[in-house]
Amino acid sequence: MALADTIFELIEAVRAEIKLHHPELISIFETYAAEAVFGRQMIDADLKQLQPAASIIEVGAGSLILSCQLLREGYQITALEPIGEGFNHFRALQDVVLKVAVNADKLLVMINSPAEQLNVESRFDYAFSINVMEHVSDEKQVITNVLKALKTGAKYRFICPNYTFPYEPHFNIPTLFSKPLTEKVFKKRILSHQSLADPWGTWQSLNWISVLKVKKIIEQSNNSSVMFSKNLLHKMLERAVKDQQFSNRRSGWMNAIFKGVVSLRLHKLTVYIPAMAQPVIDCVVLKEH
Repeated sequence: MALADTIFELIEAVRAEIKLHHPELISIFETYAAEAVFGRQMIDADLKQLQPAASIIEVGAGSLILSCQLLREGYQITALEPIGEGFNHFRALQDVVLKVAVNADKLLVMINSPAEQLNVESRFDYAFSINVMEHVSDEKQVITNVLKALKTGAKYRFICPNYTFPYEPHFNIPTLFSKPLTEKVFKKRILSHQSLADPWGTWQSLNWISVLKVKKIIEQSNNSSVMFSKNLLHKMLERAVKDQQFSNRRSGWMNAIFKGVVSLRLHKLTVYIPAMAQPVIDCVVLKEH
């Protein structure tokens, strides 16, 4: 078994503990377990460029499954997770994950403050966030703080929705020019969304980040550059077909479209869509000096 595949061992151990002692957590666990697997796959190439025992910070560590997995792989891990509005259900799940991941509570460095308050300098070899940046209150401050925390030449990789594309993935609704207008039209649907533990809190946390916003932030920086990948949409369309947990969070008509696109192999053409027009952001911010 490859080292990265050991995440499935951790997930199975956590699943067994939850089924036995915390059955009320099983639904949210399955969602975040699938996200942890996806996140580990997405950063695999980045990790292979690092030295053994490299220092890594996960910005928005959520359930802690992925942070604990990287700890098991030998990396020095700092998990930043303030548990913001709409995500209070993380606390109970974190406790189970830390209990199952042997010694994780002793070796994992936890930062419980928001990323907007991160205040360390030149400490980390790599930073990443998976589906977190759309929930922060100040994108510019977060990127600035994470870059400050990185060593020169280190990278910050983050993946999140791109709100230039007229679709909100947490609620499966179209976006109508602005967040206030979208809220006005779809408020009833937002409040009644059953797959989220706190739909209103989740909605309020969304900042509508976009590729253009990220570009402007980096342009105003004097020590960084950014690159946007166009490969993520291709991978997410495949995931929508293969990952049942992921497809369950999408509407039936949308999954039907995804399956049709993938079966016809049209999803491979998405790499030709400009990053600004794609529904997802996958970018690497490099700290140059």
